[in-house]
Amino acid sequence: MLASTSQPRQDQDRAPGWASLLERFYGKLGLPMPGLHDLQGEEVPQPYRGLLVHSSDMTPTLETFYRQPMRLAVLTSEQQDYSYLREVVLRSAGDARPAEYGVIRICLDHLPSAARNRVLEEQRPLGNILQSEAIPHLSWPQAFFSVQSDSHLGHVLYLSQPGTLYGRRNVLLDGSRRLLAEVIEILAPVP
Repeated sequence: MLASTSQPRQDQDRAPGWASLLERFYGKLGLPMPGLHDLQGEEVPQPYRGLLVHSSDMTPTLETFYRQPMRLAVLTSEQQDYSYLREVVLRSAGDARPAEYGVIRICLDHLPSAARNRVLEEQRPLGNILQSEAIPHLSWPQAFFSVQSDSHLGHVLYLSQPGTLYGRRNVLLDGSRRLLAEVIEILAPVP
């Protein structure tokens, strides 16, 4: 008789290791993690594949897609030594429609002082700051996934009904390959 290849239920319910940043914010809210399902880049359906599966910053990608600037709404934030963590929603400037939910850890000590100050002002997305400050960096996606929306995602993304959302885990590195930020980005449904 062949041994079962299925994992015990507790392992199936555990979030992937790359999702620890999202787990941190959900834990602070006292919420269970939504189910994340790893995808290969080519498994992400369009138009989400075009918005996620690339080595570009998300802010300019969304601005190009929506044809308007993105505005930052900080839901929660905290600073620990040289790490700054925040939970955010990017909204289109014209109609304030949510375009993305994200959680990010920014390494403040790896940013020039002007960029660090702009991050702490909580007025602009990191991608916009890196671009306007001309900071050389590399965007390096580490994982792509789908997730069933839960009450938290439904609330922050103004979802009228539950559904499947798509996202990525990305890291941003400076010219010396030092970590600038790690981010989990979940897109709102595209109209």
